Amino acid sequence: MEDFKVLEIKTSIFSDNSLQASKLREELKDKKVFLLNLMSSPGAGKTTTLTRTIEALKHRLRIGVMEADIDSDVDARTIQKTGVKTIQLHTGGMCHLDAEMTRQGLEGLDTDGLDLVILENVGNLVCPAEFDTGAVKNAMILSIPEGDDKPLKYPLMFSVCDVVLINKMDVMPYFDFDLETCKADIRLRNPNAIIIPISALRNEGIKEWTDWLNNAVKSWCE
Repeated sequence: MEDFKVLEIKTSIFSDNSLQASKLREELKDKKVFLLNLMSSPGAGKTTTLTRTIEALKHRLRIGVMEADIDSDVDARTIQKTGVKTIQLHTGGMCHLDAEMTRQGLEGLDTDGLDLVILENVGNLVCPAEFDTGAVKNAMILSIPEGDDKPLKYPLMFSVCDVVLINKMDVMPYFDFDLETCKADIRLRNPNAIIIPISALRNEGIKEWTDWLNNAVKSWCE
């Protein structure tokens, strides 16, 4: 018997996703629920980073997580072990979520009593950046093995994110990755982006990230 819900979400019937996203944000503001959209490519360390984030914040905030994947419930099972409210979203082959799909997920999760909901979006640096989910803030993870050229190759993703976490700093000595060049290229696309180097595996840099997130949630919920 499943101990968390698996929801098959459907694509939006509305043509204007931006309108639906804005409406969803207004509703979340009224409910004092902060929605974070967390994006990355597969293997960048989203789930490990999310686990560290929950560990740091679950005694300060009431947290729920929506795990979005084309199929499987692997990540939801991992996150469920942290003790937070969790739901698995199956996109039916879609490589992203739009605002209506996110709304369906929130309804399935039930946000009553929650301060923070984190949407772990489908692993992809292209499609998720093209659709406003209705999140209050967007964050992404770039891992060292992916290379420092990704801000140039996937400009939209870096343009729409409020925070960029550069993960797997512990392996940087083994890769041809220029951190300062990467930061400069991110700022070229998005001068306002907050850039935080982390190692989720070693729990390094997580405090700076979770302090930012905690303050953002508190400000939104005031």
